[in-house]
Amino acid sequence: MAWVPPVFHGSARTAASIRSFPGASQRVDRRAGTLRVLSLNVAHGRADRSHQLLQTSRHRERTLARIAALFEREGPDVVGLQEADGPSFWSGGFCHVESLARRSRFSCFAHGAHVEGPGLRYGTGLLSRLELADAFACTFDRSLPTPAKGFTVAAVHLDERTVIDVASVHLDFLRPAVRARQVQQMVEVLAPRRRPLVVMGDFNADWHDESSAVQRLAAALGLVAHAPEIPASTFPSFGARLDWILVSSQLAFDRHEVLTDVVSDHLPVVADIRMLDR
Repeated sequence: MAWVPPVFHGSARTAASIRSFPGASQRVDRRAGTLRVLSLNVAHGRADRSHQLLQTSRHRERTLARIAALFEREGPDVVGLQEADGPSFWSGGFCHVESLARRSRFSCFAHGAHVEGPGLRYGTGLLSRLELADAFACTFDRSLPTPAKGFTVAAVHLDERTVIDVASVHLDFLRPAVRARQVQQMVEVLAPRRRPLVVMGDFNADWHDESSAVQRLAAALGLVAHAPEIPASTFPSFGARLDWILVSSQLAFDRHEVLTDVVSDHLPVVADIRMLDR
């Protein structure tokens, strides 16, 4: 949630390039029609420290290694990343999304850059052990004075007869009105895809906030959250539940957990989901 220089896109929808890695590890053998997902704001590789430009390469390397170890331990099929850097001057000049995909032996990844400028590229992304298809990134309308936000979405085969969409999103951290507009853009883009949907990410909003962006998106797209009425914290500095996994009504949670690993200023959220007709 740190402030960054004001480099912006306008509203834009672009294809998200998908990179694959031959010989990467396969997904854990789970019951047909089930999926494990994990969401994490990776904070540009700075962990829970101050701005990434002030961190050493050794600290960044250790942080990315710990994140990769977390992914290996939890075994998610799909990971949603936020504040995920491409090659950027303030975080080592290499793509953190590709690095995490390789370290944790994911078979492919998609990266959507919502902020781009000289020596700066970052946004949201997906890591997957399943083949990704129909992927694109959407950058929300400009939201001065805050930096651009957006989401990356792709389709995965839950099993041989079920395709679902999985999206990783990051909403504005400063103003509820901006988050409301961003949610409306998500609805306009995602609703026509007409697939079961998982949306995960840093909403910068709690369920009980006035004009909650989480509630707005859930109501508009027919999504459900796991126990939204129970107090929880995914952002320890505020003691607030800012990170969410929402699923279509055709899907159900078999597991939902906020992990305690301190690899970012946000805590990871993991969930096992399944189709209800299984």
